[in-house]
Amino acid sequence: MVAARRFIDMKAAKAWLVVNARSGSNSDAAREALEQMLAARDLSPEKTIEFPTEDLPRSGELRDGDVGRLIVFTGDGSLNAVIEAVAGWDGEVLVLPGGTMNLLCARLHGEETDCEAILDCIHRGAYRAVRPMMASCSAGHAHAGLLVGPGTAWGEVREAMRDFDIGGLARGTGEAFAETTGGPRVCMVDPVIGHEDGYPLIELVPSHRGLQVDGYRPETTGEFLRQGWALLRRRFREGPHERLGLYDRLVIENCAGEDLDVLLDGEPGTLGSRAEFSVVECPVDLLATAHGF
Repeated sequence: MVAARRFIDMKAAKAWLVVNARSGSNSDAAREALEQMLAARDLSPEKTIEFPTEDLPRSGELRDGDVGRLIVFTGDGSLNAVIEAVAGWDGEVLVLPGGTMNLLCARLHGEETDCEAILDCIHRGAYRAVRPMMASCSAGHAHAGLLVGPGTAWGEVREAMRDFDIGGLARGTGEAFAETTGGPRVCMVDPVIGHEDGYPLIELVPSHRGLQVDGYRPETTGEFLRQGWALLRRRFREGPHERLGLYDRLVIENCAGEDLDVLLDGEPGTLGSRAEFSVVECPVDLLATAHGF
């Protein structure tokens, strides 16, 4: 009965759509297919926002416009920005796989779930609103994952690859390799876990169990190249790594006392030489159609 009532209420709710042409799945054909899928299920948005060309809506703007649902068809980085922009809003965010990896989407809807299957669930009312845990530090929040260490230099190479910048790709690959192999490593100091001389990269993945912490410590040239390729595709765990544990809070330090480089859902940031990381609750309701997160 609750699901049926929600279905009736939300079917009539005003919806807006956020898209990003630079995200991995935002081709013209994919956008057209999405619009057709939404229309076929009476879920068409009243307004479409082209991010980053247009500003993201804020919670007050959504309330004033009587918007009940925000549909987001972007990658994880843009999705992160959307969630931060609407923090505190009393509506709901529907996350669709509009990027390359769609890690948060996988948390909410399952690993291989496509737009059509997700929208079928929404149309039937087969979903619930959730507020999954996210990784937090003074540089911001990460809903899909947070990376710390010199290995984050591969993020710039990925941007060059996405922009088809051949010169930037070649230059960035050399710089990222040098930084990963020779840059100051990072280590966990509270609690003291893992190798004393640190790691080129530490990954923090949020869940209801806390932050899953993995250390990436390639030793040979082949392993470094393999790790770099895994980072470019955001398939981090295909590189050599070790599980360090689950924590609600931890402190990571740069072994040389330099600033910490981070990637929050793929977006770069910088912290001081010693920083605290924790899990906090998402500040807005997200719709989930599968068990998980």
